[in-house]
Amino acid sequence: MNLELTILYDYYSNLLTDKQRLYFEEYYFNNLSLQEISENYNVSRNAVFNSLKEIEKKLNYYEEKLELYKKSKLIDEIIVDLPSDIKSKIKELI
Repeated sequence: MNLELTILYDYYSNLLTDKQRLYFEEYYFNNLSLQEISENYNVSRNAVFNSLKEIEKKLNYYEEKLELYKKSKLIDEIIVDLPSDIKSKIKELI
């Protein structure tokens, strides 16, 4: 689940607020606990928890509607047998 969320974050992070990106990165990339994040930003642990849950919902919602990750995986499957130079050009586009 965490891996999928971080992949979705790569696709949709620009659709999140600065604070949401900050909390997400602190929790998932910097491995800080909810308590550590709450202390660092002077908010309640519950506020951080609720924010992370909201981010998770948003990322899943964006993927449900836009399907960028799903389409990228399908493209990877389709181009698997293409020459590497063509593959890299296609990858640059997606």
